[in-house]
Amino acid sequence: MDAVVPAGALALRWAVAGTIRGVSAPRFIYLHGFASSPSSNKARYFHRRFEESGVTLSIPQLDEHDFEHLTLTRQMAVIHRTGGGHPSILLGSSLGGYLAALYAARHPEVERVVLLAPAFHFARRFPERFSPEDLELWKRHGSIPIFHFGFGDKRPLGYQIMEDAVQYEDEPDFPQPALILHGRRDSVVPPAISESYAQRHANVSLRLYESGHELTDVLDPMWAEIRAFLPFPSR
Repeated sequence: MDAVVPAGALALRWAVAGTIRGVSAPRFIYLHGFASSPSSNKARYFHRRFEESGVTLSIPQLDEHDFEHLTLTRQMAVIHRTGGGHPSILLGSSLGGYLAALYAARHPEVERVVLLAPAFHFARRFPERFSPEDLELWKRHGSIPIFHFGFGDKRPLGYQIMEDAVQYEDEPDFPQPALILHGRRDSVVPPAISESYAQRHANVSLRLYESGHELTDVLDPMWAEIRAFLPFPSR
């Protein structure tokens, strides 16, 4: 097993990266949730907090303004273009957390991950939102209207998201140090999923909050955990 590099050691390495050829500071990337956008409350909060800490936080529009043809594979491609194959640190909320875990499992250049109520088991759990009849209609008609929080109204979503999602594992097995933050009252992604995952992965730390899926009422305490976990450069 590879040794886990302490956050402080990483910060020191990046502080002198400019004088060492071939060494670069990581790119910090935030991945928003399903049917959301870079203008979500959490995205804007973390962007401000990272900026105050002297770090640029990239927040890509994961659906590329084409929600109807959304797939996990397309979103993974957006993450790759944003990171550019460089060392990176990923933060993700809900589906964005699941995507961060999937990406980290496939890309060793990712150095750390922070997952907020990660939507593990997406391919199995997402269809549970719909009745069998609605699922059949969705498959037959090709799309179904879904409320998109970024646009503020319903937008069509193609069935290809389900066909694409089944190829991905329920629980990505990534080796990087990870912090999972989850609400005990989450009715969308049960906290028990994160608890079970953390118990089986020594590289994962879990913090539970008296909150629901959105976690917007515990942003400050979450930031304190993230700030301690991530290796921010000295200012």
